[in-house]
Amino acid sequence: MSLYLCNPHKYLCYPSRAPSFRIFIDHHRPFSSAKTHLASAQTPITPVPRPVTMPVLAVPIATTTLSAIEQSKRLAAYTAVDKHILPEHKVIGIGSGSTVPYVVERIVAQGRELNKDRVFIPTGFQSKELIVMSNLNLGDVDQFPTIDVTIDGADEVDLDLNCIKGGGACHLREKVLAEAANTFIVVADYRKNAEYLGTNFTPGVPVEVVPFAYAQVLRKLRDVLGSPNATLRMAKAKAGPVVTDNSNFVIDAPFSREIMKDPSTILAKIKMLTGVVEVGLFCDMAQAAYFGNEDGSVTVKRKVESRVVEESILPS
Repeated sequence: MSLYLCNPHKYLCYPSRAPSFRIFIDHHRPFSSAKTHLASAQTPITPVPRPVTMPVLAVPIATTTLSAIEQSKRLAAYTAVDKHILPEHKVIGIGSGSTVPYVVERIVAQGRELNKDRVFIPTGFQSKELIVMSNLNLGDVDQFPTIDVTIDGADEVDLDLNCIKGGGACHLREKVLAEAANTFIVVADYRKNAEYLGTNFTPGVPVEVVPFAYAQVLRKLRDVLGSPNATLRMAKAKAGPVVTDNSNFVIDAPFSREIMKDPSTILAKIKMLTGVVEVGLFCDMAQAAYFGNEDGSVTVKRKVESRVVEESILPS
């Protein structure tokens, strides 16, 4: 004869030296008020089923009326996905910014069957959340160092498809995924389409720096490289500076039109400053850029050999 103290959640019984019956303790109450029930030794223990939470497919974009700007972003994103995210593409980089949710939305619309064997690599917290909430397969560039296609937004794009990126402080990871991709595609609205960088995006070139060196880098940008109005980017919802996903600071450095006519040169000079992690100038990297326009058309700029060709896709 044995006495058993049973945990009803783990179904484990502990023998003691007592007559043959079992003691069940209600673990949802304090021990002092626990109920004791006697049962026959032959009484089976019925397992308590555990609740199972089933994943729900999330839609990144709320089904609300979109402004003209948002409609143009969605138009550019949808067109780029339809042209460049093809069935044979299995590793896809997802960038950051206000246009990227529409990219993910269009990819999800391609269907579960097409997406089940794909892996999606994020450039930051925003795109990671979009991938997870949309029930797409999340991967990392460590696992997949070669990416088929990366689609990302941009703060501004010039005539040669050079870009300013980093308005969302993700440009380090964005550049890693852009360089890892066989094809790098930019999507944006018509306001980002400019002749020269710095025309419409006036805050300046984003420069990610280690916190220890920010003051020195700021001084060099102002006094040596020709950006007297360079400033440390401050946070809007917290006291102090913006901190990137890599725990660094961001400096915004505006330059003159003459300097920005040759973005590759100023990029190289900024990169040489000790303490600079990455610069938000993406030179000679994009193969194509899609701009959604107010009239429902899409302007496409793409590289053909050594030149950039522009075409328009009219609304159907």
